[in-house]
Amino acid sequence: MRQDWADKAAGWVANEAVFDAVFAPVTAAILTAAAVGPGQRLLDVGCGSGALLAAGAAAGASAVGVDISPGMADAARRRVPEATVVVGDAQVVDLAAAAPGPSFDRVVSRFGVMFFDDPTAAFANIRRAATPGGRLVFACWRGRSENPMFTLGSDVLADRLDPKPADPAPGTPGPTAFADSGRLAALLGDAGWADITIRPFDFSCDYGTAGGDGVEERLATVLSTSTGRSAQQQLEPRLGPEGWSALLDDVRAELRRHLVNGAVRFPGATWLATAANPGR
Repeated sequence: MRQDWADKAAGWVANEAVFDAVFAPVTAAILTAAAVGPGQRLLDVGCGSGALLAAGAAAGASAVGVDISPGMADAARRRVPEATVVVGDAQVVDLAAAAPGPSFDRVVSRFGVMFFDDPTAAFANIRRAATPGGRLVFACWRGRSENPMFTLGSDVLADRLDPKPADPAPGTPGPTAFADSGRLAALLGDAGWADITIRPFDFSCDYGTAGGDGVEERLATVLSTSTGRSAQQQLEPRLGPEGWSALLDDVRAELRRHLVNGAVRFPGATWLATAANPGR
């Protein structure tokens, strides 16, 4: 997972404005549920290039981010220079030592907690860094069948790969690891969190916020995923420049077949999870 995110960092950072626009409703929902405000110390787990971290700092919190990818962490530091950003695996890193200061009043994450090999250990380690009564709020994806985010456009590339990527087994570390809300609740409880609430949060993944049809924006983000990078590495040398260009045109055509009101828009299905640290 560390290597995977190290490889993804460049593509994610290059397209951070697109991701930030698409995920803006999720960012807002997390901040509202966490009631982030002045005087709090906030930890953003899997902070990526710093969108949620920046929003927390703008709300007046003293912000700390942790991410396993050095490239992501560097981008977050540039974006939120007033924040402390730690490179490390939140499953095992000593967060109190890595970011000295008071315990965290709020722990938040936007799609950053689904990649742990041992989620119970990770959530327990995060809880130890939170103050008694501190609140955990994060968003994670529901199932792949509910989320065109994982298929629209990328399936055109995946169908050409040999072997074709298989859907991950339920619970496997990755974007949809917590699709089963019952399993997620049990993991949080086993890690010592209390007052656990997991509710659906649905939003529109809108790639047309810049005023165009969003096709090029969606294509760019598809190419920054694991599937997109694998396709380019495997298929571009095999197909040659013209063949690869034609394949990308096939992706564009698939996206245009699914435009909604003139732009790439599709549903996003997530869980919004909240919990409290009982301090035991």
